[in-house]
Amino acid sequence: MPPSVPIVGAVRGRGAKSNQTGRFESVAREDFDDGWTEHDAAPPRLDDSLTPLKSKSIISHNDSPDIGFDQSINPYVGCAHGCVYCFARPSHAYMGLSPGLDFETQLFFKPDAAQILERTLSRPAYKPSFIQLGANTDPYQPAERKLGISREILKVLDRFNHPVGITTKNALVTRDIDILSSMAARNLAMVSVSVTTLDRRLARAMEPRASTPERRLEAIAQLNAAGVPAAVGFAPVIPGLNDHELEAVLERGAAAGAPMAYFTVLRLPREIKDLFREWLAAERPDRAARVMSLVRQMRGGKDYDAEWGKRMRGEGPIADLIRHRFDLACRRLGLNATRRALDLTQFRRPSKGGDQMDLFG
Repeated sequence: MPPSVPIVGAVRGRGAKSNQTGRFESVAREDFDDGWTEHDAAPPRLDDSLTPLKSKSIISHNDSPDIGFDQSINPYVGCAHGCVYCFARPSHAYMGLSPGLDFETQLFFKPDAAQILERTLSRPAYKPSFIQLGANTDPYQPAERKLGISREILKVLDRFNHPVGITTKNALVTRDIDILSSMAARNLAMVSVSVTTLDRRLARAMEPRASTPERRLEAIAQLNAAGVPAAVGFAPVIPGLNDHELEAVLERGAAAGAPMAYFTVLRLPREIKDLFREWLAAERPDRAARVMSLVRQMRGGKDYDAEWGKRMRGEGPIADLIRHRFDLACRRLGLNATRRALDLTQFRRPSKGGDQMDLFG
């Protein structure tokens, strides 16, 4: 794996403000002040690195009781969106890289994802179960525009009549409306689009390379107009920073045709707590202490509590108030009035040349 690159100072267009060494590395690297100032020539821009990743399997499995699926596919490792709060950042340490800037610049993709998926679904022993596309990193991050891996995965799932859910912050998902609308007509597809804030300045600082809030809302509208059920997600809720926008985001989502909504509260596992504190100090110094105080009030006095059932929603008066406001807004707006389960019974392995036809098919 390529070594982490020490970065001195904030990098324009990126979420993380530093690039600390991964927790599994034996040698640590630190930024330092070498005397250059803002009046000197700027260093070269930090570009993305895309590296193919060989995979033997493509479906990940989990048994977490607070996650609504047990199978997921992640076409990419790392995410160029650069969301500073991303819970997937610590996984980059397993690659020998930093959960900071490396996570959003040292990217990996799985070129054979669709072929591996087709082989997996073709096995007689495979039992269909809902698949979430992009459970860890966004399947429609900028590299997808060129590589098209998520689209190829959808083509396979479409052929097998296999249900899929998608979570994204990128309007690029509308590119695949042709496939998604066909699958949705058979009750095989749904999409969740996360809208964390309506404030463009906050979105630019916190999610620097995701689609703008307006583009995400437009995506929700386009998907639902095409018959693809697209939910609006307010995730994560960060008390003292974006929580006051909860009702406004749900209202805009409902106006765009979203039939469903969800929320999660900020999660700060492992390295993310330091990255987020660093970001707050740089981008919102006037409220940094207040935000972290409210976060700890939702986590039993800690920065984070990983206990199942608490990690997504928090606990205590602050968390209860967020949940109550969400429920009231959903009832008022008619969101989550019905729950839709995708259909597993239609799963079929497409016939191949030379296969014996079913006598009674």
